[in-house]
Amino acid sequence: DPQQLELATSSKRKLRRFIVIDEVVDELYGSKVREYFEENNVQHKILALPTTEETKSMDLVLKILQEVQKFSIDRRTEPIIAIGGGVCLDIVGLAASLYRRRTPYIRVPTTLLSYVDASVGAKNGVNFLQCKNKLGGYTPPVASFLDRSFIRSIPRRHISNGLGEILKMALMKHKGLFDLLKSHGKYLLDTKFQSYSGSANHGDAALQTTRIAIETMLEELAPNLWEDDLDRLVDFGHLISPELEMRVLPSLMHGEAVNIDMAFMTYVAHARGLITAEEKEQIIQCMRGLELPVWHRGCSWALIKKALMERLKHSGGQPRMPLPTGLGVAEIFNDTSEETLERAYKLWVRD
Repeated sequence: DPQQLELATSSKRKLRRFIVIDEVVDELYGSKVREYFEENNVQHKILALPTTEETKSMDLVLKILQEVQKFSIDRRTEPIIAIGGGVCLDIVGLAASLYRRRTPYIRVPTTLLSYVDASVGAKNGVNFLQCKNKLGGYTPPVASFLDRSFIRSIPRRHISNGLGEILKMALMKHKGLFDLLKSHGKYLLDTKFQSYSGSANHGDAALQTTRIAIETMLEELAPNLWEDDLDRLVDFGHLISPELEMRVLPSLMHGEAVNIDMAFMTYVAHARGLITAEEKEQIIQCMRGLELPVWHRGCSWALIKKALMERLKHSGGQPRMPLPTGLGVAEIFNDTSEETLERAYKLWVRD
């Protein structure tokens, strides 16, 4: 809003910002962040916190809000800034949405997963009673600032973890993205999604991959931001993974759990005759190439049945199961029999 901008810049009042930063990110980049605010003469408070799935709770939200209250921000012109991975962005988003009913906030993702996933959309939340994201809301950020240079410092496994969510969008909506991942997956892992001028054989695979992933995600989310329509292709990989991820914490990262779910659902799609044996194999090989797990011993038949029962509870009594019907195309299905699921499960475990 130009009027608000003019008011903020012409005001005699000193600019003020409250920043929540993941404690690991703070060790790597905290000094640069502080330097930036000091050079720009911004009064600031930086709160470094451990933001992991295990700490993703209302307790942490309340801790943030106590500090926000102490610092005292203007509810319309002083956005809270979240710098970290998806968990950090989720927690801060919920805190901002609760403070004075809605305080603006800015997302600065620092992992590949949060760059292509948590940075996009309106959702925020925390875990509750051992259930993933059971408490939350829909409050979009006023901005997301995307900077791939943060990804340089994250471990290779975290890059692979982010590739799980990118692959989800490729399988559901974009064969070109699938082909990029198949051809350049190892290169993207090796270069940590940085762009180099000397990579003639790869073009700018990092820029292309992240841009397409975000654009397809926005295309899918924008018309249905508040999930009024529960038929969502972006739920692929998210039917069984929430149950699995919480059950085996901290052994699986989010994108890894999502990929295990997608691998099983690829077998379900094949068992239903939606994709050929060759397409199934291409998908599984692509997953392996991205160094993602395609099976986990914790993903038992009993867990799958429990997860699908939970799914029915919060999706209007229908499974609303997104399944690939080819490479880069998909549909939602409500008629997959238990017998088909069990047959697919047995083949998956055997392989």
